[in-house]
Amino acid sequence: MANTILTPQGSINSNPSTIVPTQGGSNYDSKYATYLKLFSGEMFKAYESACIAKGTVQNRTLRNGKSMQFIFTGRMDASYHTPGTPILGSGDPPVAEKTIIMDDLLISSAFIYDLDETLAHYSLRSEISKKIGHALAEAYDKKVFRTIALAAREAHPVTAAPGPEPGGSIINIGANNQYNAQSLVDAFFEAASILDEKNIPRDGRTAVLSPRQYYALVSQVDSNILNRDFGNSQGNLNSGDGLYEIAGISIKRSNNLPFMVTGSNSGSIDRVAGENNDYSGDFRTSCGLIYMKDAAAVVEGIGPSVQTTGADVKTMYQGDIIVGRLAMGAGTLNPACAIELRAA
Repeated sequence: MANTILTPQGSINSNPSTIVPTQGGSNYDSKYATYLKLFSGEMFKAYESACIAKGTVQNRTLRNGKSMQFIFTGRMDASYHTPGTPILGSGDPPVAEKTIIMDDLLISSAFIYDLDETLAHYSLRSEISKKIGHALAEAYDKKVFRTIALAAREAHPVTAAPGPEPGGSIINIGANNQYNAQSLVDAFFEAASILDEKNIPRDGRTAVLSPRQYYALVSQVDSNILNRDFGNSQGNLNSGDGLYEIAGISIKRSNNLPFMVTGSNSGSIDRVAGENNDYSGDFRTSCGLIYMKDAAAVVEGIGPSVQTTGADVKTMYQGDIIVGRLAMGAGTLNPACAIELRAA
């Protein structure tokens, strides 16, 4: 067809001199054209499957800038109209602005020695691509989950009348109760009540727990929290699936929560070089998050992408460097939408 363009075809362990140059513009590019595409596709797949937070918070893409502004609006009053009095729109809601800036570039890279030989082994290439995707997803989730925990500790930026607007909330489930299923279930219903009382929409409510907390909930089958329409009469207890939501709050599990942090910093996670936003805090009793997507926002300047070196580096080092990269930043948005669970 006149309007179609054939993409270059890769050839495993082929002599570049045997490949028609018009396939990709040069012998080298033709030979390795599909490697980067395959690597990129598997890296994206691994990133998307491993990234829990993406899609559960607000996400914007930066274009020609280093920061993005988000606007908060407060409540409005209603009043009775006096006949003959002009309506001048004097009841505009109070507003506040939040700016979220970019962090430095996140990278995850690997050096592939003897590319011509190694890339023929697709199991190795696949494993490397997954590891790069998982590394970027892990960094993304850690930033977002810390941000939501910090949002739960903030007051709302809109304080003008008829406010102030409600801030974040903390639910104490009791010391050493982080794996107590009944305490967690009670916390879910308390969180739902808090969000309802703040007039937070029911759509987009999410909870993130540690895997051990999730399975503690699943194992308590007599608490009637398993989805009875999934699997056998006990939910799908064998696979651990079937627990989708409690009190209208969808449940996810992740190892990237700031969960009961211990160590040399006594529960504190410090700010590190490259973080232009502040994700630091004391998380020694933090044991879960419940939030609606407006609790935090992410700005992305460079989405997850892959770069690879070419023929010159291949010749010099007899290998290639493959880099996965991501430029993003996260910040608190509407703290009323954020709840932190604490084992205290």
